[in-house]
Amino acid sequence: MPGSRGSPRRPLIPQLQGARRGQPELPSVAAQTRGLLVVSSAGLELGSHNDPWATWGGVLSPGAGTTLPPLLVQHPPPLAAQPSRSPARLALGAPGAHRLGTLLCPTSPRPGLTAPPRFVVPVVRGALARLDASANGRMFEARPGAAAGGSPCIRCAVVGNGGILNGSRAGAAIDQHDYVFRTNGALTKGFERDVGRRTSFYVFSTNTMVNSLRNYASNGFHQLPQTLYIFLPDHDRDYLLLRAALTHRPVDSGPEEGARPERYFRGDLRAEKFKMFHPDFIRYVRNRFLRSRILDTPLWKLYRPSTGAVMLLAALHTCDEVSAYGFISPDYQAYSDHYFDRTRKALLFYCNHDLRLEMRLWQKLHQSRLITLYARG
Repeated sequence: MPGSRGSPRRPLIPQLQGARRGQPELPSVAAQTRGLLVVSSAGLELGSHNDPWATWGGVLSPGAGTTLPPLLVQHPPPLAAQPSRSPARLALGAPGAHRLGTLLCPTSPRPGLTAPPRFVVPVVRGALARLDASANGRMFEARPGAAAGGSPCIRCAVVGNGGILNGSRAGAAIDQHDYVFRTNGALTKGFERDVGRRTSFYVFSTNTMVNSLRNYASNGFHQLPQTLYIFLPDHDRDYLLLRAALTHRPVDSGPEEGARPERYFRGDLRAEKFKMFHPDFIRYVRNRFLRSRILDTPLWKLYRPSTGAVMLLAALHTCDEVSAYGFISPDYQAYSDHYFDRTRKALLFYCNHDLRLEMRLWQKLHQSRLITLYARG
């Protein structure tokens, strides 16, 4: 099978893509996403243990007395919300910020749960039990190229928000891919020449979505793309919002209490519109690809790979060819933080992510011909 940039490609992680072993060169689209997306939790049984979730490494894993079906082993991770980017709290050298090398960290992180762990279990069960459509368990439904008589490979563009895309004229190349992934402030209107028009998947946690709608409203980001949505479970808020969307009811607790899901996802709330990354996949990405030194400090609970990093690595595990646009590169100081910034803004580094570690990984994957990373010059 041709890989990125025309090189032969083997499964990057055998234990995750074990379904490919012994199969024809082109596995089914269902096999490509096995173990990466969560499917229905029908049959979920919980023991009588008062607190069936034990915190480890910033994610929650089952404790004694918990029985979960195979795809939900070590399921849900209600994590601390992403630290606020309020300049008053996190500006360089400001009171209330702690230095970890060149990273900025809040000294008093917000609590991770909006409810005690024992109350999270019914929320998770109520949300996941409704992810029962066949589309929920696999990323792609078809190979568009093969259907059109062309290449049978699935070609994916993964588009970040980096300022390197401003003036890039990469839009046409992005739109030529079979599938286009976007995240955070996924603005396309007015930037079509640089970032394209199409969006196949919008990847988000509830926290990053709400922050993006708030922080980038002045740039014109008022509504999520009308597309398929992939939850990155980072908090109980994600299960609350997913359950609200799938039951067509307002969110019943947490920071978004009272919000109607149509506010975010418009009117089409069919189960087929939603997917959710398996928390084991996120943990695996963190531990095997992006294990930051932050995890060895008292601030380990704050750390997780960025939404864009999870999105790009998920594409790498499911697409045959991957092109990455708008991701951090060694010359990041030459560009504004985002391609849609109206005034130049420097990229800041916070301890909830390790963007320099991510940058080194993207360079290594590009040099290994596993992805094609957009660069200027």
